[in-house]
Amino acid sequence: MVTGTLDRESAGKPAAFDLCGGHPVLDFVNSLDHRFDSRGRIEGLQSYDDLLRFARQTQLLDSAQIAQLGRTVTPAEGIRALRAACALREALAATFHAMIDERMPPPGDLETLESHFHVADRHRGLRWRQGVSEHSALSWSWRRDNVGAALPVWVLAHAARDLLLGPEMKQVRACEAETCRWLFLDTSKSHTRRWCNMKVCGNRVKARRYQARHSD
Repeated sequence: MVTGTLDRESAGKPAAFDLCGGHPVLDFVNSLDHRFDSRGRIEGLQSYDDLLRFARQTQLLDSAQIAQLGRTVTPAEGIRALRAACALREALAATFHAMIDERMPPPGDLETLESHFHVADRHRGLRWRQGVSEHSALSWSWRRDNVGAALPVWVLAHAARDLLLGPEMKQVRACEAETCRWLFLDTSKSHTRRWCNMKVCGNRVKARRYQARHSD
């Protein structure tokens, strides 16, 4: 689905990410377009700045956090974080698609996910919040004294674990277009959504089927 890629606009600004997945983790997996297309994949996360843009657009990080990372992360740190993000994304893709197809996820990918989940947990701590919702309470939060280049990766790993192990996993679907297979959360009343975007993949597949029926 080409609309999900980071094509450069005529004004020189990167295009916005297509968030049709309905969940930041699914949109993160979808940032690699044409994953199952033999003609070649299209990478949406080409730089650390792209990863920060994704975190901003999906509201995984707030403006202050993104500004801090933009000021303090070195090029080498950004490259390492981007590599970690892509490794997490590909392990998630393999796991989600296996689960959707009712297959066992590849053990190596499960190990990768487990490692990312453990690393993310090490950067979270309990925080006391005074007067939250008329009550004082403890909550988990990211340690302010340990915010590094990989913060977007940690946040994505934490969100991915909640999705994979939570009740919403039953609603995760893959687009039925064979060269797309973007992931999305099916929140339709009938739970029969078939396409990531009906106007793109849905109409494309319908047109191909029509042509096949009427060709001779």
